[in-house]
Amino acid sequence: MKLKIMSVALIFVLSVVLSACSGSNKTGTDEIITIEFMHSSVEQERLAVINKLVDKFEKENPAIKIKQVPVQEDAYNTKIITLASAGKLPAVLEVGQDYAKVMDKEQLIDKEAVTETLEKAGEKDFYDGALKLMTPEDGKGYTGIPISGWVQGIWFNKDMLASKGFEEPKNWEDVLKVAKAFTDSGSKKYGIGLPTIEGGFSEQAFSQFALSNNANVLDVNGKLDMNKKAMKDALTYYKELAQYTMPGSNDTTEVKDAFMNGTTPMALYSTYILPSVHAEGDADNIGFAIPEQKTKAVYGTVSAITISSGLEDAQKEAAEKFTAFLSEPENMTDWVLMSPGGAQPVNKAVTENAAYQANEVVKSFGDLSTEIATSFNDIQVFGLVGGKNYTKMGDITSSGAISKLVNEITVGGKSVDGELEIAEKKIKDVLSK
Repeated sequence: MKLKIMSVALIFVLSVVLSACSGSNKTGTDEIITIEFMHSSVEQERLAVINKLVDKFEKENPAIKIKQVPVQEDAYNTKIITLASAGKLPAVLEVGQDYAKVMDKEQLIDKEAVTETLEKAGEKDFYDGALKLMTPEDGKGYTGIPISGWVQGIWFNKDMLASKGFEEPKNWEDVLKVAKAFTDSGSKKYGIGLPTIEGGFSEQAFSQFALSNNANVLDVNGKLDMNKKAMKDALTYYKELAQYTMPGSNDTTEVKDAFMNGTTPMALYSTYILPSVHAEGDADNIGFAIPEQKTKAVYGTVSAITISSGLEDAQKEAAEKFTAFLSEPENMTDWVLMSPGGAQPVNKAVTENAAYQANEVVKSFGDLSTEIATSFNDIQVFGLVGGKNYTKMGDITSSGAISKLVNEITVGGKSVDGELEIAEKKIKDVLSK
């Protein structure tokens, strides 16, 4: 009899332990499901917005509890690796497009759950470019639901261009003409703030010119396809354009400062220049141009919400509900407006949302805000070819081969052909490992 009582007790204890591990507990007859939500909004103001969204969700879904896991951006990807290795990956995560590809390769994302949730949220309302960035290598489904993003292009000072008889530059030739007209190195005035640093900023900037000339790093089969005329032409053009930028290796600070203080009438930069332009009270005087030769090419990035794989049914259902909640237009609007001007809508319903349009920063730029948001439809990035988003492009970028190539031909003054061969060899070595 005692043995029977002990067995019953042991079963009870084990059931409590397993229940705790699965993230659920019972209060009376109601089962409370707790799921973790990992994000990078650690700043007090941004965290307040996330807290408000979580409170709103929990009121609408009293049987679900959201436990936040805020992580600094520079430690974010490492934290994902650590938690995944320990089998403790949160159910819902904010993730960038590039690392989503890595997570998908490691089978850490429930693409079926993500795709179903995105379709229910209204797939047609998302800008095409934002969806392309969240497409996996096999082109099937999505690795995350886009919630915000930013784009990069050529910003220009309308008054400065008008002073020399120029309007918005429409193509490579127009950009070059403006840059030449404003360059007076003796007076330390230059035509364009152009990235030349040996770093990611230069690869991002150059990619827009290369892709606008239909030159990608990989072909549709994922094979290296870099050493061709279209790529050489883009490199030659970028090298020529760099003659009309500030001397030295220009990174984000140099490019932004040169534009903001009037040293240059144009700058290649992300939408995160807009809050500073607004603060200066000059929102009416800025324009946005997209590098174009054979086609338009906007560089952009997306932040998305994803669902981790291997969840128990109850947790998976809760994760889907919370992800669907964050994908509602009014909630995406709150998310985007954590950084108005810098962060951009990736969904038409946000662009048309009254609260978004009424925001002081957004409103100050007038129709330009809509123009910028819709430019997500022109997004092109290296490694995204024919609907396939190749994971190996991350290895190529990490090698630094392309950014070094750009730096050597601009700052170093070296030949396009020679440096392209060096970069190609380095990339081949990386891909062969």
